[in-house]
Amino acid sequence: MFKFLFEKVGGKAKVETQRNTVARAVDELNSVLALMADKPVVGVDLNTGLISVELPEQMPDEALALPAPDPVEETVENVKDEAA
Repeated sequence: MFKFLFEKVGGKAKVETQRNTVARAVDELNSVLALMADKPVVGVDLNTGLISVELPEQMPDEALALPAPDPVEETVENVKDEAA
């Protein structure tokens, strides 16, 4: 399906085994969790084998972002601009 991406580089896509996929995903998850001050709750459902992660209300990178504009103030500014 994405063969065109790899043909430009001249290489073949490496086939990743399920074991490698799981190991890579766990490593990536652990690297993200290690950077967090507020650690999330991680659980495993033994019946289904699914892993769940309950994240904190605000992630560290979201704390750096600008707050969303207040929709009421934005509407008032648009009305003022249209009136002028």
